[in-house]
Amino acid sequence: MAYQYEYFSERRMVLINPLLNKGGHMYYGFDMGGTKIELGIFDADLQRIWHKRVATPKQDYSQLLQVFTELTHEADVFCGTQGSVGIGIPGLPNDDGTLFTANVPAAMGKPLQADLCRILEREVRIDNDANCFALSEAWDPEFQAYPSVLGIILGTGVGGGIILNGQVVTGRNHIAGEFGHFRLPLDTLDVLGADIPRVTCGCGQRGCIENYISGRGFEWMYAHFYGHALPAAQIIEYYYAGNVQAIEHVERFMAVLAICLGNLLTILDPHLVVIGGGLSNFEHLYQELEQRLPAHLLPVARLPRIEKARYGDAGGVRGAAFLHLSDRNPL
Repeated sequence: MAYQYEYFSERRMVLINPLLNKGGHMYYGFDMGGTKIELGIFDADLQRIWHKRVATPKQDYSQLLQVFTELTHEADVFCGTQGSVGIGIPGLPNDDGTLFTANVPAAMGKPLQADLCRILEREVRIDNDANCFALSEAWDPEFQAYPSVLGIILGTGVGGGIILNGQVVTGRNHIAGEFGHFRLPLDTLDVLGADIPRVTCGCGQRGCIENYISGRGFEWMYAHFYGHALPAAQIIEYYYAGNVQAIEHVERFMAVLAICLGNLLTILDPHLVVIGGGLSNFEHLYQELEQRLPAHLLPVARLPRIEKARYGDAGGVRGAAFLHLSDRNPL
């Protein structure tokens, strides 16, 4: 049955399909970014039924709280019930309940979770947006069959999350899944040359793999070896057109990527790997990894299933909503 909506103002709408109000629990997922906050509402069948975006109040904490409060109340009216609230953030929760969110100064060092629990009078769960991405994929109807899911984001940087039996593995310092800050494995030097520059990373260390196997690293590596910069999309276009340099570059990049991911698979041994981020759209990547990865695993290891992320930009909102699904068994 199609949902019907009645608009009462520019900012509020109420669902008038009575079947929804008689349904199961509702899940609200917020993706808080540096420029926008997106809310997605998911029903008991984990289907998104409504979403909305507003600008992020980056500098004013009281305004930030107000945005979350107003959107949540709007969602409650929309659904005719109080849904659970999950928030994905571009940063990390600290042990003391405050947040580290460099891209959203208003939330930096603030007890956002505790404040919203008090204001909204319900439990609020907060996690890193990369963990939300991985959780979203792990709760895909087909992917729920896999006990362990490794989500990897090959975007501006490299990040991801580890999901075990439908729950995020966060680690002692909430940094589990920060794969981009592994150092270049020794075998990559055979591919790149022992004199390859150890690029300084935003974390302060040198030689982190995200500077080489991310989308940004893909471009950096091309510029390093060929002396001129090109965007990743252009390099990939040249690759498919048969350009010799582009083919040579992709060969080199895939060799390095397989070595780095081979180390991760040996450590974590997941049942499923899901790849997101800009480079996930390079379809040739999946064929290459299936062919190259076995050489970097233990002889007894079987290759996990490797898939492109299914939810794209919606993954952060979806995963944030599903932070509350850790209380239930997979469907």
